[in-house]
Amino acid sequence: MASATGMPEARNSNQGRGEDEPLLGEAGDASQKEDQGLQFNFVIGNRDSTFNQTVLVITARKQLTMSSQLTATIWASVFVQPLMLFSAHPLTAKQLLNSAGILLTTQAILLLQPTHTPKQKRQGTNIHATLNVTSILTLLAALIVIEYNKISHGGTHFESPHAILGLITYILFFLQAIVGIAQYYIPSVFGGVDNAKSVYKYHRMSGYVLLTLSFATIAAATQTGFNKNMLHIALWAVVVASIITLVGVLPRIKKQKLGL
Repeated sequence: MASATGMPEARNSNQGRGEDEPLLGEAGDASQKEDQGLQFNFVIGNRDSTFNQTVLVITARKQLTMSSQLTATIWASVFVQPLMLFSAHPLTAKQLLNSAGILLTTQAILLLQPTHTPKQKRQGTNIHATLNVTSILTLLAALIVIEYNKISHGGTHFESPHAILGLITYILFFLQAIVGIAQYYIPSVFGGVDNAKSVYKYHRMSGYVLLTLSFATIAAATQTGFNKNMLHIALWAVVVASIITLVGVLPRIKKQKLGL
């Protein structure tokens, strides 16, 4: 039974197992209201005042702040240096294009998580796809820039741990986008809508794993010579921002959507 706001009126023994139950909180928490715009999904938390729900509200808003702060830190570190082509994709992976791409992907996840009605899911998925496609194009541009720089200077390719991890991350991002677009917009690729929907939970799982891998790649970039000699972005700053971002994202995961 739902109220006029689209939220469950009561929580009984049969609730708490549906699509609206997040990892942290109860059924109906961290869910978009039917009369609420998608823009509120970036910071949406829970509607009650229990400890877990309060934590979820705080972490969701901290996530938005810290993911933006991480990007701002990277951009500031780049722009205090003399501008050059290399600045568009420094070896630290803290570059303008890569950081913007990760920020877009993070917001795409946050926007889609609270949706639960057919209309919300449809609208959320369309914007989620748009943000992620933009992110992929941004990451592709970053890869092209660094490869052009390597080739023009006769540099080595994918030699450092960061470079290897970065290549793996790029490939997984492209595969994730292809599968995501195909399963929703071209379900015939999977043999029909039902088969495509059976892949959804794996797409979601891999998305969270990929987001974590992205932060690990950024952290590895702080150990490169370019960062140590020019940008000076501290490893601890990246790790703290990444952890807070994940703490804001992961508690809002809906259990049933992952088959839990």
